[in-house]
Amino acid sequence: MNKNNPIGIFDSGLGGLTVVKAVHKILPSEDIIYLGDTARVPYGNKSRETVERYSLEISRFLVDKNVKMIIVACNSASSLGIDAVRREIKLPVLGVIGPGARTALKNTKNKNIGVIGTRATINSGAYQKALKDNGNNLNIYAVPTPLFVPLVEEGWSDSPITREVAEVYLKELKKNKIDTLILGCTHYPFIKKVISSVMGDDVILVDSADALAGEALQTLQKTDQLNNSGSKASIQYYTTDSPVIFKETGERLIDLDLSNTKQMIF
Repeated sequence: MNKNNPIGIFDSGLGGLTVVKAVHKILPSEDIIYLGDTARVPYGNKSRETVERYSLEISRFLVDKNVKMIIVACNSASSLGIDAVRREIKLPVLGVIGPGARTALKNTKNKNIGVIGTRATINSGAYQKALKDNGNNLNIYAVPTPLFVPLVEEGWSDSPITREVAEVYLKELKKNKIDTLILGCTHYPFIKKVISSVMGDDVILVDSADALAGEALQTLQKTDQLNNSGSKASIQYYTTDSPVIFKETGERLIDLDLSNTKQMIF
């Protein structure tokens, strides 16, 4: 495999841009190809079979682009689709569940950990299992918060509606006195301020993007696949819906230049 090949990253929509930014920061010489499946977002209300199919379609597309690694920046796909991808794709395939769980365990003091995510992520039990496999005597409170994704995709990160929805969703977690909350969807960092204001400053919010980027670095080092060319890295964006909407909404959410966005239809 060529060390100069790009890293492939995909998500159900715009949320994975947080992972793109984190990976680019820690691996500035690595080219990146990102696909946001905005035509089929959200994945969180779909069956395992559907999420597996979407994940495989996108992974095959990235393999055709000669990527050297695939990062599944979608929690629902990491919960339901990543095993199917790993069985078929003979490349390093990283997901968000493990890094997020390990970071939460490092941060919690009272061992009361909350997890929020789509219904698919929460119902899969992936975070609950990852936490229990790596920690003892934990109290885990997992709550599905499916409306957060469409609110982010609509660009309503600072809307009073988002605040009201957060108050309802997070009420139970506040009552259980969690000290650490895993943002179990890559869309959720875009409403981090709202979530933090509802939960209070004493609750640590875990965004797995940075931990996942660190794992990507370690994997490339272990496999001797770090790009040593010294050339300026490029980022190519693909979306399965309107590139114009992807660019406008994405740039409103995150400090990235998304003008280099093309449409891919499966």
